[in-house]
Amino acid sequence: MLTNSAYSELMAFQRETEALSLVAERLGWDQETMMPRGSGDQRAEEMSAMEGVLHARRTDPRIADWLEKAEAETATTQDPVAAAQLRHIRRSYDRMTKVPARLAQELARVTSKAQGIWAEARSKDDIPSFLPVLEEVIGLRQEEADCLAAGRSRYDALIDDYEPGATAESIGAMFDRMRPRLVALREKVLGADRQPKALSGAFPKEAQLKLSRKLADAFGYDWSRGRLDLAVHPFSSGKGDDSRITTRVVETDPFNCFYSTIHEVGHSCYEQGIDPAYRLTPLGAGVSMGVHESQSRIYENQLGRGRAFTGWLFDRMAETFGPLNVSDAEAFYASVNRVQPGYIRTESDEVQYNLHIMMRFDLERALVSGDLVPKDLEAAWNDRFKADFGVAVDRPRNGILQDVHWSCGLFGYFPTYTLGNVYAGCLMQALVKAVPDYEAHLAKGDARPATAWLQQNLQVHGGLYEPEEVVARACGFAPSEGPLLDYLDAKFGEIYGV
Repeated sequence: MLTNSAYSELMAFQRETEALSLVAERLGWDQETMMPRGSGDQRAEEMSAMEGVLHARRTDPRIADWLEKAEAETATTQDPVAAAQLRHIRRSYDRMTKVPARLAQELARVTSKAQGIWAEARSKDDIPSFLPVLEEVIGLRQEEADCLAAGRSRYDALIDDYEPGATAESIGAMFDRMRPRLVALREKVLGADRQPKALSGAFPKEAQLKLSRKLADAFGYDWSRGRLDLAVHPFSSGKGDDSRITTRVVETDPFNCFYSTIHEVGHSCYEQGIDPAYRLTPLGAGVSMGVHESQSRIYENQLGRGRAFTGWLFDRMAETFGPLNVSDAEAFYASVNRVQPGYIRTESDEVQYNLHIMMRFDLERALVSGDLVPKDLEAAWNDRFKADFGVAVDRPRNGILQDVHWSCGLFGYFPTYTLGNVYAGCLMQALVKAVPDYEAHLAKGDARPATAWLQQNLQVHGGLYEPEEVVARACGFAPSEGPLLDYLDAKFGEIYGV
């Protein structure tokens, strides 16, 4: 540790910045869970004011001086933690100093306002009421991308916010490799003679939430540092000693609640699992959204939708709700993994999920470049959805109003969902070898041996390594889409007998 040095001064300054950013994040959590409906305009001003404070700190001229001196100081120590801290601070400083404070504050204000407008529009299937603010958000993000591009495309400039090092070209090439196998698998399972029975019935809200808490327990969620609330679009929020989750309830579809909960637990356990020494530093958060998504998806899918865990869940559901309309644990496992046409990305099965992401990737690239304008988005979405999924969109909340992301300005975020699935496929391949008895524990409702391996091999590192490096270190090989596609072929080929 370098004391009485530029590095120590910089890290003390950074600690306060990180703490203030968490205060701003808590405002966002409150907005999505508990804020009174009439408070949206005021909250937008509050968020703008907080962003002004944070932008001023992140672009403080002293940072440049501290960085120059600290990088010289640490060059001789060969301290990987210090080097990683400086790498993150340098990346943030170089990026933030290109964005005017006025623009940063306006983005915070407008996206905060837009989320409330989106939620209201979604509830009423009212696209026209959302389009003006969406146009405003897109225009601001285009302006920001132009500040950051430095010879790159706008979209590449925005991806850096979520997955440093990724590009539209590399992601597009990966999608091109994945799409044929995913479409072929979907055609086989939808055309199979063996079709799982859908779960049906009434599943009361409070009983769903009670069982959701048991699911969080099963995956090792630390309630002393978290809580569960309801949101229109489930999310997790916070870091370290305050990492919260949300879910939603549909009384005819308990899987919506249960797997949203497990998914968000995966995100939150990543934050809870980072080395405590990194608290309130740039390393004290998940290194990228793709790596973050790898944790939520492996918790939700490979572990939570696996045969061993669904066998345990079948018994818990029968205890909670009474006899189910599926006959046994094996039929329940097939029902949990049932592939069917549907509109909603977050409710999609594993086979089709990434096809939803590929569609959004293409649409938002066109929006950011200006090739597609908001007034034409509904028609573009509906045409593409019919072409990709063979189903006509029946209402806006099942179409362009289903996701909160664009109202938040999160352009460049969607492809990280598929990157997360790809990383999860690689991690699962390694986990199976490292924890050979994990299924025996899952069958008892205990995912912790598996999640402990993830914590020890990936989560603990926080931002210490770059995204692909931290996955490769955990897996022992460079990540690629192959393990995920092999897993999907094997799992769904068995379930459907194809």
